[in-house]
Amino acid sequence: MKTEGHMRLQRRIIAVLIGGQILGGIGMGATLSLGSLLAAQLSGSNAWSGMAATMSTLGAAISAVPLARLAQAHGRRISLSTGAIIAGAGAVTAISAAALNLFPLLLLGLMLLGVGSAVNLQARFAATDLAVAGSRGRDLSLVVWSTTVGAVLGPNLFGPGEVVGAAIGLPPMTGAFAFSVTAQIAAAVVYASFLRPDPLLTAIASRAQDPSIPGPQGGLAVLRKNPQARYAVATVALSHATMVALMSMTPVHLREHGASLTIVGLTISLHIAGMYALSPVFGWMADKVGKLPTIVVGQVMLVASLVLAGVAADSREAVTISLILLGLGWSASVVAGSALVAESADPQDRPALQGVSDLSMNAAGAIGGALAGVVLAAAGYSGLGFASLLLVAIVLIWTTRQPRHTLQEIQAPQHIEQP
Repeated sequence: MKTEGHMRLQRRIIAVLIGGQILGGIGMGATLSLGSLLAAQLSGSNAWSGMAATMSTLGAAISAVPLARLAQAHGRRISLSTGAIIAGAGAVTAISAAALNLFPLLLLGLMLLGVGSAVNLQARFAATDLAVAGSRGRDLSLVVWSTTVGAVLGPNLFGPGEVVGAAIGLPPMTGAFAFSVTAQIAAAVVYASFLRPDPLLTAIASRAQDPSIPGPQGGLAVLRKNPQARYAVATVALSHATMVALMSMTPVHLREHGASLTIVGLTISLHIAGMYALSPVFGWMADKVGKLPTIVVGQVMLVASLVLAGVAADSREAVTISLILLGLGWSASVVAGSALVAESADPQDRPALQGVSDLSMNAAGAIGGALAGVVLAAAGYSGLGFASLLLVAIVLIWTTRQPRHTLQEIQAPQHIEQP
């Protein structure tokens, strides 16, 4: 039941999560772009520069389930603050790697930094722990949107970071990592100090007295028993794989066709804006129109993006529009799909299911990015666009094959009550 006290508590939780996300986003945005440059420098070859993104993704994937288990056992406050501290330790490790000229140590640092991405993903689910059914998508989308601030501010700290780094004696290209350490520690303090009462523990406690609810289950157990959960997790993972596949190869394609770094940067910036800037709109749609229709809207935008990339790969303007549509389609699909993941399990089972979802999302993105390079080499950018339609087709076909009662649950779930 939605009471005034409940609403005040949820508003405060959302504010704390947004604050932590902004701090964590600044830390990630300030360092991951520099990671590729540092990887090339320490390894002595540009061929290793891609390992920065690979190790970060690996860190996010590996930590997703352990952080979820920590949340299930001790609450979001402990899980999120612990993850932020680990990410800060990753930044310290990266600085040490540069000082010692040790490439393997840098890879370890970047992997630990990737835990910060897992924290960002878990924070969006934390927004749903005490959300009522009619605002779950909105609350989740507001936390997703807040990552835009860090994504925009972070890269602009490169210059100031070098000035600060030089002043305190840090190796070149590591000053921004010092900002990351500070930002991650600050995020940990925000989570640990202000995420009280813990939203997940509060939600679990409110359900503990109901004898009809079984004990906690693992994420895979929930997937086996719950077709709605399988649909939601697959939608998020496949949508993310689609986005990563095309986005990761676009800079390569544009550079091969003579685009300047400025044009490449602008295209990616507009894509990122599409990913995050309108997420509250899609959250509102998920709540008011329905999760399923919002997912379909997202998939249609992904189709438009991929077809445009396929038929107009030689046009920079068309590629830019395609990347904007790609970001918008990702946003609609992931916001609505994530809200559906949260609705697919009782509070005590949500962290486990969400951990599996985040692991699947990161793994799908890593596989999609790796296979995209192979497809690009074999069939070109147009071929990549058309080939990626297969992933969208899976989601759309799966949607149409949902049983009638499942579709009704997806659009208006009734089986989970919130305190």
